[in-house]
Amino acid sequence: MSSQPAEHAAISRFREAHTARGGAGEIVILPESVHTAALAAAALGCEVGAIANSLLFDADGSPVLILTSGSHRVDTGLTAARIGVGALKRASPEFVREHTGQVIGGVSPIAHPAPVPTWLDTELRQYSVIWAAAGHPAAVYSTTYDELLEMTGATEIEVE
Repeated sequence: MSSQPAEHAAISRFREAHTARGGAGEIVILPESVHTAALAAAALGCEVGAIANSLLFDADGSPVLILTSGSHRVDTGLTAARIGVGALKRASPEFVREHTGQVIGGVSPIAHPAPVPTWLDTELRQYSVIWAAAGHPAAVYSTTYDELLEMTGATEIEVE
């Protein structure tokens, strides 16, 4: 008799938050970690730009989540000015885990211990299906731009 391994707690928390918010997308557990947009796109057979990277930044000790297209790099100086913070610094792994309950490479747009101010890259609007992390480096889920905007309460922004 074979048994399925238990689902990782971070994926279970994501699944609960996704369902509670009325998420319609499919949650996919991939056989290997997809901690970069390029790896995720290759595993899913989609364009890199259709991957929504969840990048947590440290803005003077406060978390800021930028959901950006996998084909974009965040201009931190420009984006900090646009969102009204002094600076956006790369967050440490400990800072990411503290504010999201997840690890770098698996940070989802939702399911954090407390709300995190979130901005959504308008570049993602061009894709009918967007893939984002589902709380773990090997878990992703499908969504749409409008659903992502609604589920996260994000503010739209250009990041380049």
